[in-house]
Amino acid sequence: MSNLGRRVVTALILVPLFLAALFLLSGWVFAGFLGLILLLGAWEWGGLCELDPTRRSLWLLACTLLAAGLYLVHGLGLAVIIGVVFWIGAIAAVIAFPRGRTFWATRSVRLSAGILVLIPAWAALLMLQAMPQGPWLVLWTMLMVWGSDIGGYFFGRAMGRHKLAPSVSPGKTVEGLFGGVGVALLLSLIMVVAAGLPASALFGVIVITLLVVAAAVFGDLFESLIKRVSGVKDSGNLLPGHGGVLDRVDAVLAAAPVAAVLLHQFGAEMLA
Repeated sequence: MSNLGRRVVTALILVPLFLAALFLLSGWVFAGFLGLILLLGAWEWGGLCELDPTRRSLWLLACTLLAAGLYLVHGLGLAVIIGVVFWIGAIAAVIAFPRGRTFWATRSVRLSAGILVLIPAWAALLMLQAMPQGPWLVLWTMLMVWGSDIGGYFFGRAMGRHKLAPSVSPGKTVEGLFGGVGVALLLSLIMVVAAGLPASALFGVIVITLLVVAAAVFGDLFESLIKRVSGVKDSGNLLPGHGGVLDRVDAVLAAAPVAAVLLHQFGAEMLA
């Protein structure tokens, strides 16, 4: 089976599983489901930081305790805000790379970045699901990310000529970027029509889509930066055709906090 075929089969298995959890689970049960994905990503991130199995286990324990503590003290909102601030800095790091390579090569820096990448994304998805019509807001967020990823892949392969960030991810192209934005916007507009939203919501939907897709693109690029510094091609091999868990959710890690902040601030008014 081709790599694309393995990607499709894997997606056909994982997407329904995620959607079932999104719409059927809630509260601490949904938090636990996402937490398992978080721990898989944390295990891979420990590998990117060259931790041995014992230290990776301790790293997982630290992530688990931090996430549980934030959940129990209702600190998810703070985690999301911290995550958005981190991603602003990560965007600058991607643009500047390879300057700063030595900084990111420091293990403690990469481990700290892992906490600021993984925990806020987990918190953001929980916040989104807890909002009015929350599961649909999470689905919209995922559709924007998936649309950007799928559009970027196919448009990039078909028409890609100009490199987007060659020092970080040589395979990404400007044409793929615009193709991904176009597909994400199309999916968002379909959502507007399907949900019967007022025309006044259209501008807000477009702005949110553009910002979330921009975050998703830089999330993908930042993981590529970390892998390049670590000297690996994939974060793992758990998902056939996709590499590791981080390779599949890297865009979501950045997009989810941005979507949570935007929809928390403007969603109710925009969708009313």
